[in-house]
Amino acid sequence: MTPTVLRTGPYRFFFFSSDKHEPPHVHVERESKRAKFWLEPIELESNNGFGARELARIAAIVEAHRDEFLRAWHDFFSDR
Repeated sequence: MTPTVLRTGPYRFFFFSSDKHEPPHVHVERESKRAKFWLEPIELESNNGFGARELARIAAIVEAHRDEFLRAWHDFFSDR
């Protein structure tokens, strides 16, 4: 299961149900590109295909929606 928490522009932000034992984070994908950001604090964990400028745009989206992502994370995993 991969709950989507936000779609904006070409990006889908989500996490995997198997991520429960990791710190809160969000994955982002566009086409075949994917990255992962920790949420506390916001930090790029991995990147597969995004360029530096696009990663900066994505990081700004993560920053703007951090509280929403954290709520979704805790709501989803509190039941598991």
